[in-house]
Amino acid sequence: MVDIYWKQALEAAIAQSHSVASKDLQLSIQPLHATDIERIHEVEKTAYAYPWSRKHFEDSVAAGHAVVALVATFAQGRAELPDAAWVHAPLLSNGAYVLAYCVAMMGVQEAHLLNITTPPAHRRRGWARLLLETLAHWSHHKGAQQLWLEVRRSNAAAQALYAAMGFEPMGVRKGYYPDAAGQREDAIVMRRALLH
Repeated sequence: MVDIYWKQALEAAIAQSHSVASKDLQLSIQPLHATDIERIHEVEKTAYAYPWSRKHFEDSVAAGHAVVALVATFAQGRAELPDAAWVHAPLLSNGAYVLAYCVAMMGVQEAHLLNITTPPAHRRRGWARLLLETLAHWSHHKGAQQLWLEVRRSNAAAQALYAAMGFEPMGVRKGYYPDAAGQREDAIVMRRALLH
């Protein structure tokens, strides 16, 4: 069962983004459990050259981190999917379509985003932005005053998205990410104040 703060956070994020979903499309936040990890790990492998391992997800669930997905369900009786991208969207065992997922760890008055991913078929539709904004609202409800994340130095598109959402670069973690031929890539550490 999802905690009430996720529902409130999603509603706040939708209102803030002025996002209007189809009346047939119902968005919600769903906690991911050990039974969902195989499907999520399959998405992870299609989304990144250096994906998280299945164990990363299992350990995050076991540690009690926030491991959630932005999911969509359709109104009963709908005969067809809105477009071809939905055919390739991953389905959870309950029939919900995964639009994006994230893993976040709460600390003392702060939250740390560890992973956020959109399945390739649903990129550039605003789902990761909506999920990240939902995470920011949820983290604030839980007492966080800051939200932290790392992003690859080479990922200019993600850095631009995070900057547009109020994240500021705070430093660099040298050799944080695995890269080609056994090399390592630096991470830019970014922070967003959550003082709404």
